[in-house]
Amino acid sequence: MADRQAPQAVPGSVVLARYFLPRDLHPGAWWVWALGLAVAASRTTNPWLLLTILAVACYVVIARRADAPWAMAFRLYLYLGAFIVAMRVLFRFVFGGAEGSTIILALPEIPLPAWAAGIRLLGDVSAESLLGGLYDGLRLATMVVCLGAANALANPKRLLKAMPPALYEVGTAVVVALSVFPQLAESVLRVRRARTLRGGATGRRFRALHAIIIPVLEDALDRSLRLAASMDSRGYGRAGRVAARARLATGALMIVGLIGVCVGVYATLDGSTPRFLAAPVLVAGLVVALVGFRLAGRRVHRTRYRPDRWRAPEIVVATSGVAVAVAFFATSGVNPTNLNPSLVVLSWPLLSWPPLLGAAVGLVPAVLSPIPEPVTA
Repeated sequence: MADRQAPQAVPGSVVLARYFLPRDLHPGAWWVWALGLAVAASRTTNPWLLLTILAVACYVVIARRADAPWAMAFRLYLYLGAFIVAMRVLFRFVFGGAEGSTIILALPEIPLPAWAAGIRLLGDVSAESLLGGLYDGLRLATMVVCLGAANALANPKRLLKAMPPALYEVGTAVVVALSVFPQLAESVLRVRRARTLRGGATGRRFRALHAIIIPVLEDALDRSLRLAASMDSRGYGRAGRVAARARLATGALMIVGLIGVCVGVYATLDGSTPRFLAAPVLVAGLVVALVGFRLAGRRVHRTRYRPDRWRAPEIVVATSGVAVAVAFFATSGVNPTNLNPSLVVLSWPLLSWPPLLGAAVGLVPAVLSPIPEPVTA
């Protein structure tokens, strides 16, 4: 009898080639990466660091987004971020911004009745107040753009498939809501392409606006109805039969667990709360909530076709986002003035190397992740 041949070792070049084979990553990896960037942005008001995080998010989206409808809506998030910054600065003009000694604009203040005490309309505007509005608006805009990056990189349909059974109904609504911007962007492109083919793309934009809005809304409504019909035909939202006593116990466990999590988080953040209400209550609340989620998932019976797996590229992408958040948390106690510039004494925001290098870790997915698969028509 012939001897069995021993399995040959796979060369390192083959393993590396398999690592970079074109494929779509698990949507959870992109969301973990984007949430890590958003958490890092929430820890600072330094404009240089916020602009660095914005640049990192934009570069990764350009390098790794697919030619898909949900990836075309990223520019809408950029426009939304610019609108947020402009509105935060404008509010400092309209509702008064005299917090500070450097008055740069003296506007006439509009007197208000006594019941509107504490609210100002116009008046003096200081540089400290405008910078505060600019920093806060830029921070919020950066967080919005980070979430838009996740929406542009992650397939919302695959994200719905990866939802745990207990959150399936809620996840369906969330995924449909997150796909509104991509669907509107695709509808706008389709309507504009159709008008161009018919020779109706000439003229001013404001005059052509009424000819675009109605077809876009009609197309979005028609696609929403088709999506609802297809989801209903596939059994979305249908649950298995569960006894009333089991449903009551599951709901009670989830509510008690969430209350324990809230109490534990508050006790952890508040230094005056007794320590026995911090970590023990938080851990107990998490355990009870997880048990409730586990029991709630039993009433949802569904199968998964080709389930997404977490492989090495997914771990690398998710770890890079978590590393950015950890870097900003770690450097916040070393020199907090670099992360949050002072608005009392006006000066140029300082920039230190540790948080800057931490933000640069977010560029890892642009290099160490496979390119997405091309979308076939």
